Amino acid sequence: MNSRLASGQAASPRPATTAAARGTRRAAGQVLLAADAAWRLGPRPVLHYALHRLRLATGLARRALGAAAAPAGPFLPGPARVLPAAPALPAAHAARVLAAAAAAAAPRDWHGPFPAAAHALALDLFGPGDVRPVWERSRLAALPLLAQAARLDPAGPHRDRAEALLADWVARNPPWRGPNWACGQEAALRVLHLALALALLGADRERAALPDGLRALLALHARRIAATAAYAEAQDNNHPVSEAAGLFAAGLLLGDPALARRGAARLAAAVARLVAPCGAFAQPSPAYHRLLLDTLAVAEWLRRRHGAPAFADPFAARARAAALWLRRVMEPATGALPRIGHGDDSALADLSLCGPADARGSVARALRLFAPEQAAADGDPGCAWLGLAAGAARPAPDEAAPCWRSAGWLVLSCAGAQALLRTGHPLRFRPGHADLLHLELRDGPLALLRDGGSGAYNPPAEHAWWHAHFTGTAAHNTLTFDGEDQMPRAGRFLFARWPRTEALPAGAAYTDHRGRRHARTLAVEGRTWRIEDRVAGPFREIVVRWRLAPGDWTPAPDGVRGPLAQLSARADAPLEAALVQGWESPAYGVVGPAPVLELRARAPVSRILTVLRLP
Repeated sequence: MNSRLASGQAASPRPATTAAARGTRRAAGQVLLAADAAWRLGPRPVLHYALHRLRLATGLARRALGAAAAPAGPFLPGPARVLPAAPALPAAHAARVLAAAAAAAAPRDWHGPFPAAAHALALDLFGPGDVRPVWERSRLAALPLLAQAARLDPAGPHRDRAEALLADWVARNPPWRGPNWACGQEAALRVLHLALALALLGADRERAALPDGLRALLALHARRIAATAAYAEAQDNNHPVSEAAGLFAAGLLLGDPALARRGAARLAAAVARLVAPCGAFAQPSPAYHRLLLDTLAVAEWLRRRHGAPAFADPFAARARAAALWLRRVMEPATGALPRIGHGDDSALADLSLCGPADARGSVARALRLFAPEQAAADGDPGCAWLGLAAGAARPAPDEAAPCWRSAGWLVLSCAGAQALLRTGHPLRFRPGHADLLHLELRDGPLALLRDGGSGAYNPPAEHAWWHAHFTGTAAHNTLTFDGEDQMPRAGRFLFARWPRTEALPAGAAYTDHRGRRHARTLAVEGRTWRIEDRVAGPFREIVVRWRLAPGDWTPAPDGVRGPLAQLSARADAPLEAALVQGWESPAYGVVGPAPVLELRARAPVSRILTVLRLP
């Protein structure tokens, strides 16, 4: 019996926890997480972001844009212009170009669910829906395609259709209104596609002959990029690279040396900061590494074409290393890239018509520009359009090595299979996914152990779970402690309390903010792989997940069996193995079921060994 009640005293009621109090605690917790994330990001990006927010709040960003009217056409050189002859191309590629150009009709809807008349700097880019597909349409990738078609078929309607497409976009997207002026990077990517289209038409170096409408449009884009430069610099990802390249290209086309120099300086500085000497990119994503490489390649090709000074060191060395990095992780027969980290299927200047799933054209172009002695005579049509010759195709000295480490990654190869481990060490830039120690394993062209992908950045309400799921730890081939992500979320694209990472001789390890440690090491002999996971710290349960390629998998007490591979596991504590249905995103905005092997054990487990045998 309660002693106070027994003595006749009234018990003080415990205060009820109200929803308001819980909300206050959650808000305070998010503030603390945001502060932690800011501390980890470092002063440079945080100060840039604070400056960006200040410029928005005070109206300085709007005033930098100023009042502007939509320019009047024409925008492209007239039909009387004699076009350069098309390069020698395989007949199949020429036919594909013409077929794709015929299907490249101007979209009727440039804005999706976003208000077309609202000021771009005041738009809510998440509430109405996913802005990513809207932005993709407005990158105007059809312009270089239609320029290619015009070269192949000068008497056809392609140049006129390109003019109509551009005129329709300008008319429906007046300056600073609607979603397509909301992002400086999107303006920059449009400039790069415009520059390529003009170059393919042989008109980019005749500045005096460029129509006034085009010059006005380019000047508007340069102004838009410059207005929110602090936001781009705060991101430490593809934004500062793309926006600097867009300024540089606009300066070349407009004959503005000061603008071109400013863009070149920003581009060289971004590459020096964000691309490691080994070629790894600050944004841990092979898909965005491809976009980085495409951007650098277009900027370098335009620089040479216009006779501009070389980009400042270490641009050339870092671009070369980045090209070799992507070649190493790309599947050579199909051009497929591991779907690790954020990926939205971007493909800038896809003159080879490879599409988002095939990076071979991107790698071929970058090698011919930045590492010509490494470039193979692969007949890439995109390189033919740019007049880029192949070299002697000598392998890089370290590419024959079975084990290769770069900043954030470890590659191990043997007997036709290749493993890519996301070590995350050193963790200098913000992680996009909670995917440390995720392991991707490819057997020839088959992605046997694979990532979950990205889903969508802002999925529809009925699929709202996509974003948190696919960026979370459980969507990767790694280990979870007590069902938690490796780090808590401080925002849609921001994690806090990053783990402490370390490199191991044959793997890597991290210790999270709760003191839990996970170490993963790899060993391979012939067609047998051994993945050892060691854990320590305060936890109740661990789960190791292996996301499998679709196939005829049969569960077993210690793993799974199938014609593609056999996986078996053992631990120093009771271990449960279960084959469950998970989810994967093979393309942006697409999600489907996927088989997942879950290995579950409770404390005091300290070691799980997974053995994978390939046929």
